[in-house]
Amino acid sequence: MTTLATASAARTLNHCPAPAKLNLFLHVTGRRADGYHLLQTAFQLLDFGDTLHFAMRDDGAIERCNALPGVPQESDLTVCAARLLQAAGSEKLGKPLAGADITLEKRLPMGGGLGGGSSDAATTLIALNHLWQTGFSRSELMALGLRLGADVPFFVFGQNAFAEGVGEILTPIATPTCWYVVIEPGVAIATAEIFNAKDLTRDTNLVKISNFSEAPKSFGRNDLQAVATKLFPEVFNAIEWLKKFGDARMTGSGSCVFCSVEQEQQASEVLKLVPPHWRAWKAKAIAQHPLAGLLEVQ
Repeated sequence: MTTLATASAARTLNHCPAPAKLNLFLHVTGRRADGYHLLQTAFQLLDFGDTLHFAMRDDGAIERCNALPGVPQESDLTVCAARLLQAAGSEKLGKPLAGADITLEKRLPMGGGLGGGSSDAATTLIALNHLWQTGFSRSELMALGLRLGADVPFFVFGQNAFAEGVGEILTPIATPTCWYVVIEPGVAIATAEIFNAKDLTRDTNLVKISNFSEAPKSFGRNDLQAVATKLFPEVFNAIEWLKKFGDARMTGSGSCVFCSVEQEQQASEVLKLVPPHWRAWKAKAIAQHPLAGLLEVQ
């Protein structure tokens, strides 16, 4: 199990998890006038993800300490989240805040639909809110997170959720205790490319949480999947292969696909059979974010 370690309670916060998420289903129900899509989805947290380390600095600067290929520091959501919180905290407290060095250990693929960048941003908000003692509540951090991306509020929310709106209206839900096999087909998918596709259906009927709860492992579908599999055949191939072991589907806007199994041993057996040209792993469903205890409940 990942543990949270502190080298110095006042200055550093190390080994902070940024867990992945799965969309157990994802329905696109409409489109707002500003272009944002309305959806309904069920978010599931996993015990697999990135890891971040934070150290306060006295000059007020926010720096990422390690290089990430393809992710310039200025566009990294961890850096953006830290600067957003720093500005909001300085205004709230009426004084300049300390800076931070951030080290990000990436395990989650970019363009995989697992929420990696959003989860990194949420962990940054949670950890630095604690380190800087800015005193923002969970709901306040969720509002800040929404300015960074539609999935960020969920990770700050910190528990499995039925999501509506653009993904920011969250209701806690119970999800099955199980394991997941996740396959990365080797392609990165830009979310905008899928949502802007002309053949994306945007009129799926609204459902209730109780509809999902009756059959959480097989409920609904991912409305983005038909578009993604047409544009990216490798996603289609991965889903078709994984269907041999369960109800395989895509998460988010892709490219990763998943299916659930009851036991870890079953997941391990499936992994042994995954074709070598795909990266794959197993992950356990978890009920809440590992950093949930650092936040006020409001």
